[in-house]
Amino acid sequence: MQTAWFFPGQGSQKLGMGKDVLELNDAKGRFDLASNIFNKDLYQICGLQTENNSEEESLNNTKNTQICLFLVESILLDSLKSKGYKPDYLAGHSLGEITALYAAEVLSFEECVSLIKIRSELMSSAVKGSMAALIGFDIEELRKSVEALDDVVIANDNSSSQVVLSGKREELENLSKIISCKRFIFLNVSGAFHSHFMKEPSQKFSSYLDSLNFKEPIVPVISNSNPTICSNSNELKIRLKDQMCNGVRWRETMDLIREQGDDIHIVEIGPSNVLGGLAKRHLKNIIISQVSSAKEISY
Repeated sequence: MQTAWFFPGQGSQKLGMGKDVLELNDAKGRFDLASNIFNKDLYQICGLQTENNSEEESLNNTKNTQICLFLVESILLDSLKSKGYKPDYLAGHSLGEITALYAAEVLSFEECVSLIKIRSELMSSAVKGSMAALIGFDIEELRKSVEALDDVVIANDNSSSQVVLSGKREELENLSKIISCKRFIFLNVSGAFHSHFMKEPSQKFSSYLDSLNFKEPIVPVISNSNPTICSNSNELKIRLKDQMCNGVRWRETMDLIREQGDDIHIVEIGPSNVLGGLAKRHLKNIIISQVSSAKEISY
């Protein structure tokens, strides 16, 4: 049986998730190292059982969300590796792509932490546009409606029944009045991520990536901007550069995994089952497991 490890991005965080991994793989040391780079107590943020009223200390502040998710996911995946578990494919949703590159040993732990600091700061500074999630729609109708607009794109093509749009708030509001769907939900984000509105942050992100030495992956990685199986370090860097301004093609990622055979086992590594839930609804007759805490270092 072949195994694919999936790593979720923002939206999968949950209060207290740091406590679920603290006993694993020098977790305290990793939180300390990352806290020094971020100049804040990340375990305090990641381990809180209730939401902090301070925006700066909130787990849902993207400056904190991204690094806390990476810390939890990286600790979990290394614990699996230490027990002899090995994936055949790696993929991560948005931020999760960086975790996938860490799992493939393309980037070191310290490189990933510094990269996420840059990424989260650039994304939090984005102030143009909005995002909205759609559930239960006709994909052809949606595509035609989006193509008719100048400043709206499909940012996350998550499944046949769920997408996230990015674009101008006014155009999104107009679209919400005419599109047929079960739910149209505006997201509480600072900008239109995974769209052309991120051009300036993306250029700065690309410049930083140029300073990093991507190593050859020990396991193939499927990227968001180009969901094909890749084992070339230079190509993986190019694909990560493209991620911020382009959509997350997650539905195609799931379809690609299914094409690898009938005996595929998907393992979501992270604090909640966001990607596992998408896979259950989108793929038929496939094994899906969840690894989210120190109690679940097996599948």
